[in-house]
Amino acid sequence: MEHVVVGIDVGGTTTTMGAVTRTGAIHWRGTFGTQSEGGFTAYMKKLCQTIEELKAKVDAEIVGIGVGAPAGNYRYGTIQAANLNWGGKVNFVEALTQYYNLPIVLDNDANATAIGEMHFGAAKSFRHFILITLGTGLGSGIIHNGELVYGWDGLAGELGHICVDRQGRDCACGRKGCLETYVSANGLKRTVFELLARRTIQSSLREFSYRDLSAHHISNAALSGDKIALEAFQITGHLLGLKLADAVAHTSPEAIVLFGGLVNAGALLFEPASRSLKEHMLFLYNPGMPLLPSALPQADAAILGAAALAWQKMKQTKTILEVTG
Repeated sequence: MEHVVVGIDVGGTTTTMGAVTRTGAIHWRGTFGTQSEGGFTAYMKKLCQTIEELKAKVDAEIVGIGVGAPAGNYRYGTIQAANLNWGGKVNFVEALTQYYNLPIVLDNDANATAIGEMHFGAAKSFRHFILITLGTGLGSGIIHNGELVYGWDGLAGELGHICVDRQGRDCACGRKGCLETYVSANGLKRTVFELLARRTIQSSLREFSYRDLSAHHISNAALSGDKIALEAFQITGHLLGLKLADAVAHTSPEAIVLFGGLVNAGALLFEPASRSLKEHMLFLYNPGMPLLPSALPQADAAILGAAALAWQKMKQTKTILEVTG
């Protein structure tokens, strides 16, 4: 019988999951609302019901479970569920282990995406790379010798919170000038509105309120030649490349992979980012450092990333057993 793992993506609004083979084929997908009146206990009950539906519909053996979640901690199996009615930090892995006697691994969504890229996406041929997620904020996962870098507490690799300007923009983390306040969908919007306030040139973006403006609107305006939109992308790409050059000095990767909605802007983002990366990178490193778009299908990326965590964990466990056995 074919083996599959269950890949689970815990989102603030929706939880999605799928049965994923070792080669990345998804045989079944399921979804349900993350928020529940009964809190974490009711959520776990619904999660297990959905897994049982999966087991009944898939002609394969489930051999592991991988979970990707914002603020997920690999070391402790916990989720700091600040935006959920779960009562703060919960031990997700411990709770799920009470229902399933399977290898279960949890990590934050950016780390899961990095492992997904290595197993199924743009980083299949790399053992050392950085994955940057560009959505509402900026997340990252650092792969060294085929494994994630966690640090002593499981929280290594928060490149979204390296500092661009100590007197800069307020960040949700409580600090000022974090990279994600400039390089993200929200950061791009903030740059546009700063430019609109400073410039008197005509722009179609003046028609939007801050709440209604999206990165997609800005991309469309830039493709139409809107000078404010074009300048905003130049600034965003420049800062991204500048800070990626610093990250290269720390980790010396083979490549950098960009993932997320902002990546859909294509050359509008990649050209200034690549130029800035090359300009600011120390001469010791590869001047042709590849800056690549994700090769994961965006609709299934979260499921594939979570599933890749499980496959990676089982591979590591098998290696340890072979060495010690």
